Amino acid sequence: MRFNRCIKLFAGLLLFLGATTCCAQRRAGAFRLDTLGWFDAARNRQVPVALYQPSAPHAPIVIFSHGYGQNRGGDYLLYSYLTGFLATKGFYVVSIQHELPSDSLIPSAGIPQIVRRPFWERGADNILFVINELKKKNPGLDFDHITLIGHSNGGDMTALFPQKYPGIVSRIITLDNRRMPLPRTINPRVFTLRSSDQPADEGVLPSEAEAKANNIVVIKLPHTIHNDMDDKATKKQRKEIQGYILSFLQ
Repeated sequence: MRFNRCIKLFAGLLLFLGATTCCAQRRAGAFRLDTLGWFDAARNRQVPVALYQPSAPHAPIVIFSHGYGQNRGGDYLLYSYLTGFLATKGFYVVSIQHELPSDSLIPSAGIPQIVRRPFWERGADNILFVINELKKKNPGLDFDHITLIGHSNGGDMTALFPQKYPGIVSRIITLDNRRMPLPRTINPRVFTLRSSDQPADEGVLPSEAEAKANNIVVIKLPHTIHNDMDDKATKKQRKEIQGYILSFLQ
């Protein structure tokens, strides 16, 4: 009985300390987190979003797209080490839940650039819808400096967006997208962080000449694998990714 009571007391203490740390981080960065279910009437589609809202009234916008989660849901909350961090730095961050339980699964057979393209198209449409909703709901944000960030499948959506909808975003950052070719452009600026274990398909990454001509930044993370770019990342990995992305946003 005494042992069980000690275990309960210890667990309660951990919860209290975790909550205290979280609240301290919120106060230091002054941001509010809201999860909402927006509805795109034109497509008859729910678009769940997590809003990481700083106190700055004219904050630049970051829109985050998660990696493939097999329609389990909740993936838009699995990158808090990055989305919350950017909010503490004054960015208005919107993380989109791209997959719904009613959606079909991404095909595992066939040429990815063909069979997965409709899913990236839908993701790009989700991003455009979110930008337009932000203009309606929070017109005081800085819409001249919109950054897209995406991991894996979300990175493929991010790479597609400026090619489908040019002239809207100023910067894209992909975390190990592997299928959709990155745009070879100076505007928007293109940055990508690469894992140590999963190569991109041919043509996804620019050649050295293309990167130089378009000022594209390609950085390999020698100690981070593809699947450790979400909240599974270690403290060291998180700090490295945060540092690079913050430098890209300057």
